Amino acid sequence: MFQTSRRALPALLGLAAAARVARAQAPWPSRPLRFVVPWPPGGLNDLIARAFNDRVGAALGQTIVNDFKPGAGGRIGVAEVARAAPDGYVIGMGNLGPLTIFPNLYRDMPFDVARDLAPVTMFAASPLVLVVNKDLPAQSVADLIALAKARPGRLNYGSVGIGTAQHLIFEMFRQRDGIAMEHVPYRGNTDSLIALLANDIQAMFETLPTILPAIRDGRVRALAVTTPTRVPQLPEVPTLAEAGQPGIEVSTWYAVIAPARTPDAVLDRLYAVYTEVAQRPDMQQFLAEQGLIYLPNTRAGFAERIAAESARWAAIIRERGISVN
Repeated sequence: MFQTSRRALPALLGLAAAARVARAQAPWPSRPLRFVVPWPPGGLNDLIARAFNDRVGAALGQTIVNDFKPGAGGRIGVAEVARAAPDGYVIGMGNLGPLTIFPNLYRDMPFDVARDLAPVTMFAASPLVLVVNKDLPAQSVADLIALAKARPGRLNYGSVGIGTAQHLIFEMFRQRDGIAMEHVPYRGNTDSLIALLANDIQAMFETLPTILPAIRDGRVRALAVTTPTRVPQLPEVPTLAEAGQPGIEVSTWYAVIAPARTPDAVLDRLYAVYTEVAQRPDMQQFLAEQGLIYLPNTRAGFAERIAAESARWAAIIRERGISVN
């Protein structure tokens, strides 16, 4: 029996090797995908991931399992994608902060965006809206700047933390227009909105999905949006460029990222399917209902956007001396 087993061993090893080759050559995807969401379940990131991945999974013929890895402002989840095998079976969500701001803000990052990640596509974006307390005598961006200059140090603006997009956009204003408004960071959107309603702060930039209900019921006044064109949810609100502030275009976006060295054929297929899903009428309706938009992009264009935005935030952070302890 032992002799028979020894004679059979080469054949068994050959079969095992053939099986490994067959698996390696199997068309992608041949098994379920894991999609790392670097935020807690239950929020907008969760909602977007589920809506897209249910449809993308159906188009690919495989289940996409959403795996929530929150913490450190998204850095923990993104690092998990960066460390994954580059075979297309672990992808994840990328956002503005972890991919463009935090690498310039934090000394120790668990990943290098250019070295460790492959950008695929942005599948949704949220405009930021400049809003003010309803009792503030400012009906336009120009009014707000004039008021801030007339009352140096007496007006406050809020954000959801030092180094967030909401904070850094106001720093652009301070640098460009020489206004002296005081920054008050809060732990989250709820706290900053409460402060704005109470007039503890007089202005802030906020994501459209979060602030839209307060705008519609008149609790705050919208002065401008940060997108290059007006948004359908607020057609009467001008862009910053229209309001006399060109060159400040910012959206908080939701994107698909993969580990670096993932095969181009896989990345191209992911790009094609997520793009097709984003352009479906039902998804366009879903995005509009959430206060989101789809910004058409290519793989190369998205990579260029990450590099350009990172350079812009780096300059602001450096010139304004912004740091995180």
